[in-house]
Amino acid sequence: MVLALAGCGRSPQPDSAPPREPAAPAPAPAAPADHRPVIAAFGDSLTAGFGLEPGQSYPDFLQKELDRRGYAYRVANAGISGDTTTDGLARLGVVLADHPAIVILEFGGNDGLRGLPVDTTRANLDQMIACLRQGGATVVLAGMTLPPNYGPQYIQKFQRIYPDLAAKYKLPLIPFLLAGVAGHSQYMQRDGLHPTAEGCRLVASNVLQVLEPLLRRGSVK
Repeated sequence: MVLALAGCGRSPQPDSAPPREPAAPAPAPAAPADHRPVIAAFGDSLTAGFGLEPGQSYPDFLQKELDRRGYAYRVANAGISGDTTTDGLARLGVVLADHPAIVILEFGGNDGLRGLPVDTTRANLDQMIACLRQGGATVVLAGMTLPPNYGPQYIQKFQRIYPDLAAKYKLPLIPFLLAGVAGHSQYMQRDGLHPTAEGCRLVASNVLQVLEPLLRRGSVK
């Protein structure tokens, strides 16, 4: 009895101690906030980088080239494959929520490929431009065309949308986003509609030719 009572006050032996839980890993340091003004690349699959590995879209190459040239902007890829101008109009609020300084507006290809009324495409793009400008963004409009099998009358009416709207709003215009890329098999994926990674590098160059003068002159709203 005495021995039993004496044992109650002893510290437990090491092998009888409850196992300690492993220490929680230290939280990773938060990434520094990126306060650079935003260039939103807003469009469809040509912007999203359809069929390519991450980091191979034209906005990715544009970011690398801006960094290389010393321009302190963050390029945000707001492209969604399959979007028509109606879809783009529906998600304007998401793009404006990022408060972009510049928006590279690339829509209409899917409208044309589906044979949608040109007047609807024009009206949607017109409304997008007006809303983006009202939101404080400088808009750079990317022109598009269609394969020849859509017929000259439809193609001509479609192509006129871009220079007409650029003139109406006095916008910088990329005459054809895929200039030097479309029709060149080495720069296009097998579907003949979407650029390869090297093609996207050339598309970024097309964009930069129109974009860089704005950055040099500081003519961004």
